[in-house]
Amino acid sequence: MIVRLMGEGQYELDKKYLDSVNNIDNNIVKIVNRGNEKAVKIAFKIELKKLTDYVRRNGKKIPDEIIKPSEIIIPPADLTLEEARKIFKGDGLIPG
Repeated sequence: MIVRLMGEGQYELDKKYLDSVNNIDNNIVKIVNRGNEKAVKIAFKIELKKLTDYVRRNGKKIPDEIIKPSEIIIPPADLTLEEARKIFKGDGLIPG
């Protein structure tokens, strides 16, 4: 599967990693829906970094000159909590 890290590029990630990516995604959904703003911002940034690091570590970087349709698009690290609440809801980035 092709995963795009916004502002960075695309990675080819074997489907065997999908469950782990989905678990992190689901954690982010839970975190951004909590009440304590300061704690949520910190936890959200930690989990988003965990998600992008996981893709970098387990995926194969696709050269920038090659563009493929992305199955998952992960927002950039500077995503605000307000923006995250619009994106990470329901099933999050990955349905199911």
